[in-house]
Amino acid sequence: MKYNFDERINREGTESVKYDLRDKIFGKADVIPMWVADMDFRTPDFIRNAVIERAKYDVYGYTFREDAYFEAIADWIRRRHQWDVQKEWMTYTPGVVAAFNMAVMGLTKEGDEVIIQPPVYPPFFHAVESHNRKLILNPLIDTEDGFVMDYELLEKQAKTAKMLILSNPHNPVGRCWSKDELRRLCDICMKYNVLVFSDEIHCDLVMPGFKHVPLASVSKEIEQHCITAHAASKTFNLAGMATSTIIIANPELRKKYVDFVDSTEVNLGNIFGKIATKTAMEHGEEWLQQLLNYIQGNIDYVVDFIHKELPKIRVHKAEATYMLWLDFSAYGLDNQELNRKMIFDAGLGLNNGKEFGKQGEQCLRINLACPRSVAEEAMKRMKSVF
Repeated sequence: MKYNFDERINREGTESVKYDLRDKIFGKADVIPMWVADMDFRTPDFIRNAVIERAKYDVYGYTFREDAYFEAIADWIRRRHQWDVQKEWMTYTPGVVAAFNMAVMGLTKEGDEVIIQPPVYPPFFHAVESHNRKLILNPLIDTEDGFVMDYELLEKQAKTAKMLILSNPHNPVGRCWSKDELRRLCDICMKYNVLVFSDEIHCDLVMPGFKHVPLASVSKEIEQHCITAHAASKTFNLAGMATSTIIIANPELRKKYVDFVDSTEVNLGNIFGKIATKTAMEHGEEWLQQLLNYIQGNIDYVVDFIHKELPKIRVHKAEATYMLWLDFSAYGLDNQELNRKMIFDAGLGLNNGKEFGKQGEQCLRINLACPRSVAEEAMKRMKSVF
């Protein structure tokens, strides 16, 4: 079956964060929204049909996640990422953001040091600071070949840290970390007994020619010393279902984490998130391959356009995710003026890079999970201003 990713779907008036909060977020309601990380493509028909079929039933009472649910996720990870996950290692949380917040609260103490690697997903900052842990920044280094980790600084920081929250693949810079890169990170964290929470929500959104490596698959040792977060939400456009899976091989660590999650009474979840996730894992591979090819086309188009028409913008071609990280520092604009021009002159609603840390000043994140015609219009508008 050939899926149509060129279709433009009107999402206005659906309580969509991306569309219906534009006036609140940008101060202008008619910008093209290319910010928050959900897709403007239809959620796959096989998932919608499964949810609709369950919705026809007369009762929406309490349900549980049966063994087949966890087996479907484990089979997906084995097939696509060659990591032999056991269903006994898996537990539910209502979203990955909730998961790493609960890891910080349940597995560290107030005042403990937690490392993150900016520019990075804004909730990483909040998960540390809002629970009175000490935020330790290990900024990525922007090189001609893309962003890399600062291992020398990490070696110093790990001596006193208790946890590192990893974005794998990395949001927003689009790096698909190699096995060698992850192994070096793991060696440092194991040496100093730093627990790693690996946010792998974008693991299935890896562009052709690259390969996602689950952190826990690097070695049996790190498998016992990390927590992995997986979800179908980004891959299959299910963010509103608030469903994710946490994988912990170490039984003692898993019990400690699960006990804390259970104490918050958020472990039941919802009927439709369970059905959507299981269906995606069982039937989603062909749809996903077509999606990745389409997004790769969007990335190629925008990067080529920028190189030819807007060469002052610094951009690396994303290896994973459907976002690009755009560096406007060569224009000499401060962060406020950059965002003002993008919103009010170009009519584009992108993510303010400063939200991803100080390293994101004079940068913007653009979401390319959209029809090609939207990407083309966005580039036309950007060129007209910059």
